[in-house]
Order: sequence, then structure tokens, then C-alpha cells
Amino acid sequence: MIRWVYEEHLARQLVDLPGRICVLLADRDMAAAPGKIRECVEWCRDAGIGAVIFHISTPDPAGMAEYLPDLRRIAEVARLTLHIGEATETAGAGMEVTVAIGKSGREEIAACIRRMAEDGVDPDAVDERTFEQYLTFRYAPDLVIKTGGDHLTDFLIWQSVYSELFFSDVNWPLFRRLDLLRALRDYQSRVRRFGR
Repeated sequence: MIRWVYEEHLARQLVDLPGRICVLLADRDMAAAPGKIRECVEWCRDAGIGAVIFHISTPDPAGMAEYLPDLRRIAEVARLTLHIGEATETAGAGMEVTVAIGKSGREEIAACIRRMAEDGVDPDAVDERTFEQYLTFRYAPDLVIKTGGDHLTDFLIWQSVYSELFFSDVNWPLFRRLDLLRALRDYQSRVRRFGR
């Protein structure tokens, strides 16, 4: 009861929310709490977040196949785009949710360069705007959340260069709505400089 009261108190204080957030996870996080992503999606939706992307870091995306039914359930409460290997699935309606399994920012950048070369883009014509048109994930998160004290991955390395970072010492299986609200409160207290 006390935690619920505190959560509601925090929620009422939030007025400057990030439009888009990214949550970085490891494959062991997914294994330990396969339903937690959908739960977090509902918290984000209820808080008024516009879009959320979850990255599941794994050297073996195919090994995540057993968790796909849990991930596909997100489409019951949001518009889900699921990237696994070379496949992409989209289902549902509502808040935009992307789940990227085993994707690498370095690989994404290398793929952009290959596609530009295949399209015959003149190297002198390449600028930030041109490059961003070739990205797989074309939006920059306002806030990146990393749970459990692990290191950051290289996911969205181009897109998150000006993102605010929040490191939670709470491991993903124990991550609660309260922890998300704390991250949002922390975001709201920052002065964003966008590299200036």
C-alpha cells in the first residue's frame, strides 16, 4: 500500500516526459523474466511515453525463440515491431513498441554504408540526413535505461549520442513501475544540451 501511494505521488510529479525511451537488456534478463517487457510496456503507456524500444543483447538470436510468444503478447496492448535476425514482424495497435533481438549498432552502421554503396550514393553527397535515411532504427531515444549494473551495448550508437542515460542498480527481474518512475523523474530533472 505504501509503495502504491509513493508510486502515485511520483507519477503526479512527472510533467516533462521523454517522448521515446530505450531499455537495454541481456538475454539472461529475458530468460529470468520473460513477461516483464509487456509489463514495462503497460507502465510506459500509462505514464504517457510515446514509444519504447527494448534491445535484447545476445550472441544467439535464434536462442531467444522460446520467448517469442511472450514478446508477441505485447501486440495485445501496443503496436509491436519485432526484429529478430533478418526477420521483422509487426502487429497490434497503440503505442509504438520495438523489440530488437541481437542487433548491433556497429552492424547497423556497416549495413547503412553497404546499402548506400549499392544504391550508388555519391560519397560527397553523404551527410547526417542521408546516413539517417539508411538506418534500420530511425529515431533517437530521449532516455536510455540500463538495468542491473551491466555495461552498455553498442545498440543505437548513432541514434543515442545525445540521449540521457539512466543506470538502475535494480536487476531486470526485480524492476518495478516504481523504478521506471524514478528513471522518468531523473530525466525530468536534467538539462538536455544535445552535445552543446
